[in-house]
Amino acid sequence: LTAFYALRDLGRARPGQRVLIHAGTGGVGTAAVQLAKAWGLEVFATASPAKQHALRAAGVEESHIASTRDLDFCERFLGVTGGEGMDVVVNALAGEFTDASLRLLPRGGGFVEMGKTDIRDAAEVAEAYPGVVYRAFDLMDAGVPRIAEMFAELGAMFAAGTLVPPPVTCFELSQAVAALRYLQAARHLGKVVVNVPAEWDPRGTVLVTGGTGTLGGELARHLASVRGMRHVVLMSRRGPAAPGVARLVAELAGSGAEVRVQAGDAADRDGLASVLARIAAERPLTAVVHAAGVIDDATVESLTPERMATVMAAKADAAWNLHELTEDAGLAGFVLYSSAAAVMGSPGQGSYAAANAFLDTLAAYRRDRHLPGQSLAWGLWAQASEMTGHLEGAGLTRLRRGGVQPMTTEQGLALFEAAAALGTPLAVPARLDLSGLSRGGRPVPALLRGLATTAPVRPTAAVAADAGGLAARLAALSPADGEQEVLEIVRTAAAVVLGHARSGDIDPQRAFRELGIDSLTALELRNRLSAETGLSLPATLVFDHPVPLELARHLHEQLVPRQAGAIETALADLDGLRAVLSAVPLDDADRGRITEQLYALMADWRTQGTEAEDEDDLDSATNEDLYQIIERGFDK
Repeated sequence: LTAFYALRDLGRARPGQRVLIHAGTGGVGTAAVQLAKAWGLEVFATASPAKQHALRAAGVEESHIASTRDLDFCERFLGVTGGEGMDVVVNALAGEFTDASLRLLPRGGGFVEMGKTDIRDAAEVAEAYPGVVYRAFDLMDAGVPRIAEMFAELGAMFAAGTLVPPPVTCFELSQAVAALRYLQAARHLGKVVVNVPAEWDPRGTVLVTGGTGTLGGELARHLASVRGMRHVVLMSRRGPAAPGVARLVAELAGSGAEVRVQAGDAADRDGLASVLARIAAERPLTAVVHAAGVIDDATVESLTPERMATVMAAKADAAWNLHELTEDAGLAGFVLYSSAAAVMGSPGQGSYAAANAFLDTLAAYRRDRHLPGQSLAWGLWAQASEMTGHLEGAGLTRLRRGGVQPMTTEQGLALFEAAAALGTPLAVPARLDLSGLSRGGRPVPALLRGLATTAPVRPTAAVAADAGGLAARLAALSPADGEQEVLEIVRTAAAVVLGHARSGDIDPQRAFRELGIDSLTALELRNRLSAETGLSLPATLVFDHPVPLELARHLHEQLVPRQAGAIETALADLDGLRAVLSAVPLDDADRGRITEQLYALMADWRTQGTEAEDEDDLDSATNEDLYQIIERGFDK
């Protein structure tokens, strides 16, 4: 509307005229470029070099583009136009840039001041630049009737596809300061918009999928007692047959809410459509919370299409059905219960992480289309639910060891409200032990490295150097002592994985499975041992060597190969040397040099392994022993 008024009413631009649009990639600038091209004007435009690609994309010729960072645009455009310059200038600059822009009207014309940071006197401009009509304006100067006429014409142009909305960079209301700084730095294309979150109408209806589950039920109580929602539909696969439903309904009714419990699966599109159709028109749907889900932990090797389909249906298929069936419902809220497993990764939860990653992306997809959408990637709730009830001691210990701590129901619901106030498409409501993120030698997830308060895990090169030192240390020990040292490494790693305080709690002759190692902890144990030893170990390591003592012997053999292999290699090398010497013709001088080296090698070999024994025995050696050692030295 501003660009329309500036070009047509104030600038009186006509087809075939030349127009210069300063800041052509801004909000009004992008609109002015579109209108000028639609009305048949020859468009010249300026923008910072980093944004000029947007002008090219809008169809502005390369020779008609210049920078807003210097005054070269004046001479450039005068040169392109043979000194004639412009017919209309839409200005958004100031100071010497305004002076240079006025010089681009040597034949007179319209100068429309839109930036209003350097307003000039119209009479003084006319005197200094003959024929130039200078206009600084406010949009409302046009008056309501004219604005209505312009709106009508613009509406028709949008309907015909002649115009498209300018690019939009969105910030949440909680990010208003960042939005203003972004605008001040002129980093944007088009418009900068601050989203003001819509309020959930307490007289409307909220649909909660998974509403009869533990977390869904707690949310329903919160919505009724804290947010004052008066109409709630709880949808779950078991519906009224779910445990504790009667008590939940009674509690919600006590908070003044009218509750309907509906059996159904949101992954069933027709069934979901039927549930939505039953929501009364006088209390229309105002918000959706998708809290349903199925978890089926499995390592990659044990995943099947059927197991993945079950998890994906409950999360992803259901969410997409909710999106499509409510897209035109004018919702104020569309909240998806995701998981931190999709954000930070979680061993053995590949399908669950993928399903929740879909929810995170769906929230962003909706926001890009100016629809409400927020995905909450929950951490661990202390209150056991159908999805977390399977976690036992080892599983909970593993999560805590990774810095994830359980949160109370009160903390979780407080984070629900905090995330709503934050307003971002993705939030991670979780309770983290920042000091424990890298405890125990675990690598810190990339997303959280800036939060970790302990020293980061050493680089791979340092770990590899330590692993090389381990091999050298073991090589200096007897086989029995070396195996004991590796066994201690295995027991210590197993104790950490299983949550024991001491390596002594791990029986070296008891099977890992009996000790409590499952498929997930087996992977973690493998990873720890790989880091400790520097060896590339298979995922099936613990199952191939199911007892700590057996595993220690296997690792010791990998780190310190048996002597038999080295002997065979040495003998093969000697055979190769013999073959080379037999095949090469030698004169007496060459033969003498080689013979000398062979004698030296022989002498070294004869004394190898005896010096250490001699040194160890010097304190207890007899005179005869000392004489023999001296004689061997003279022989050398």
